[in-house]
Amino acid sequence: MRLATCLIPALAAGLIALGAPVRAADPCADYVPQDRPQNVSRDIVGQELDQIIERGHMLFAVYEDYPPYSFEQAGQPRGVDVEIARLIAADLGVEARFNFVAAAEKLEADLRNNVWKGPIIGGRVSNVMMRVPYDSAFKCRVEQVVFTGQYAAESVGIAFDAAVYADEKPVPAYFRFDPVSVENDSISDFYLSGFAGGQLAGKVSRFDDMQAAMAALATGEVKAAMGPLGQLEYGLRPGLEVHQPPLAGFAVSRWTLGLAVNFRYRPLAYAVDDAVYAALQDGRIAAIYAQYGLTHQPPER
Repeated sequence: MRLATCLIPALAAGLIALGAPVRAADPCADYVPQDRPQNVSRDIVGQELDQIIERGHMLFAVYEDYPPYSFEQAGQPRGVDVEIARLIAADLGVEARFNFVAAAEKLEADLRNNVWKGPIIGGRVSNVMMRVPYDSAFKCRVEQVVFTGQYAAESVGIAFDAAVYADEKPVPAYFRFDPVSVENDSISDFYLSGFAGGQLAGKVSRFDDMQAAMAALATGEVKAAMGPLGQLEYGLRPGLEVHQPPLAGFAVSRWTLGLAVNFRYRPLAYAVDDAVYAALQDGRIAAIYAQYGLTHQPPER
């Protein structure tokens, strides 16, 4: 399962307005609290803030092979999320270490495997998980996790060949006739496949990831690509541009990204949130995005 399909399941009901129910004013009003898990983790030692500081390092879970956010280059961790994690660790006075993890089928599984319980076989619990979408209706349904440290927003855009669209920038309706690339099973794939009663489905080319989707645009195999703005910007080549037109039928085309910490370790959650807030205020997080050629979209906090 690719990351794009598991990263936003908490928001899926609201991302695409295809008959989705309207939420009540209180997103948790209809939810019955869960029993708090007891002794569920094999990795409870060394998770407290004081223990982390004493040992001098902390572990961050980041998604594997997910440029420009987290990937390995020449054996070294790279990416926006990696640099933000290093920034957080430095604020706490410790070293950042990284656990590159594969995306599960759902965000709930990612949080269970990497934050509060651990995978069934192998792996380990991390102190902090990066790039977790924040949603008020979802947070009350996963009580084992504190959602904190909102550091950026993400939104959907369209990259295109500027020579092909010299007069007007493309909007989804153009893809009735023009081929467009997407990551397979991503929200962009779902959106375009269902747009206008499925009229665009024949022109949608699906790829394993956004790198391949952008490569298809660069070689002229397609005329446009649709996906998260950051991945589009990272894949731009000479002659390609990106824009964000209004997207009819999207209830939410922008979402907030933050961190996840085990609910037992509130002092750690407060400390990492303080570090993120300070780095947002002084521009260090925006500078990290700029380092990778990306636009930093401020989060809702």
